[in-house]
Amino acid sequence: MPRWYRLACCLLAWAWASAQVLAQPLPPEVEAVLAQGELPRDALTVLVAPAEGGPARIAHRIDAPVNPASIAKLATTFAALELLGPTYTWTTPVYFDGPVREGVLQGNLVLKGQGDPQLVVERLWLLLHKVQQLGVRSIAGDIVIDRSAFALPPHDPAAFDGQPLRPYNASPDALLVNYKAVTLTFTPENGSARVRAEPPLAGVQWPATVPVATGNGCGDWITALAADFGNPAQVRFGGRFPAACGERVWQLAFPDPAGYTLRAVAAMWSGIGGQLRGQVREGLVPAGLKPVLEFASPPLAEVVRDINKYSNNVMAQQVFLTLSLQLRGLGTFEGSREVLAEWWRGRFGGEPPHTENGSGLSRNESITARQLGQLLQAAWVSPLMPDLAASLPALGLDGTLRRQRQNVGLAHLKTGSLSDVSGVAGYVHGQQGRRWILVAIANHPRRASVVRNLVPVLVEWAARQ
Repeated sequence: MPRWYRLACCLLAWAWASAQVLAQPLPPEVEAVLAQGELPRDALTVLVAPAEGGPARIAHRIDAPVNPASIAKLATTFAALELLGPTYTWTTPVYFDGPVREGVLQGNLVLKGQGDPQLVVERLWLLLHKVQQLGVRSIAGDIVIDRSAFALPPHDPAAFDGQPLRPYNASPDALLVNYKAVTLTFTPENGSARVRAEPPLAGVQWPATVPVATGNGCGDWITALAADFGNPAQVRFGGRFPAACGERVWQLAFPDPAGYTLRAVAAMWSGIGGQLRGQVREGLVPAGLKPVLEFASPPLAEVVRDINKYSNNVMAQQVFLTLSLQLRGLGTFEGSREVLAEWWRGRFGGEPPHTENGSGLSRNESITARQLGQLLQAAWVSPLMPDLAASLPALGLDGTLRRQRQNVGLAHLKTGSLSDVSGVAGYVHGQQGRRWILVAIANHPRRASVVRNLVPVLVEWAARQ
């Protein structure tokens, strides 16, 4: 890290320590929203300050630890950009443990996962197509999946909120394929609804159709399907699909997450015309074997954009685990927490925020508005500013803020939301080219969502400064 860069960070920290006394109280228009929404002032933390450093304009409870929900991804992604570099790529090495003769691999095909967050079905197709370009049309042995790069505790997808089929509850994986998600499309036609499932999963049978229900309303059409996932290999629908809904899409986490990658790889290999005499199974790369190819991911800067724009939890956890994989040799949550804490202390000083899994999908995360302000100001004067700032949802334009209709384009803000948490953190674009950091987070069991009404008010207020 350049000396001038460390000096700039020290100056920012000194500015934070010395200038907060100049902060203004909450503006009347903010107080009005709080009163109308019945959100107590002590449930909210707010910070507005110049992006380049200097006295805060609003500093309300900025040292109170709060649960940031997905805003925690800012620490994960900025740390990764600094520690790994914006051009960092994940590689998935491919091994042959036997010779290739007349299109037949006389042994096993081994795929070693190393945490690629974006091995979606299109890129899995390309990886296996590259295997075929090396002359392999048939595999005499097995396809072996090596997941040893990550050492992870058992994961219960229902543990967080009792919603195991929600894609945001998917668990990380050293060889993560398509986020372990399935997309079901229901299309009413000729008295029934046709069902399409993507991607194909070996050994999994989905109903070809489901009966439709007549009527004028659509309502809770997913519940109306009465889906039965008791046998993940043979899903059943005991209900009906409301015809009034038209075509609908249901994205869900596959109910057998441990088997997802094996099934997806088997189906893809078969789908591109490959033959397999053995099975797809878990295992390890044989000692001393060298890869025949290494399949690269998109660069980290592109991955960070997808994580923050769309608040993808499992991708954030993949990046988080990669920190300890690259810096300590094994991807673990504990190791990555230690890496992030060491980075924070060296970068900003003081105690770091409490991080559990790097995504913010946790009841145990905590950070202060002051800490978020330090991060955002440091990022603004960093060479990595374009990569982080461009990854944040643009107000009213894309990502998790695309549905906003006020102050369109005036801010780039990372959002965070849980049942009792709501907030934003990022940059507001002010007059004459000025930029302001904005942090606003509420923790309240019933009124946290009031922050959504505060965002346009705070953005407009900051933009006028």
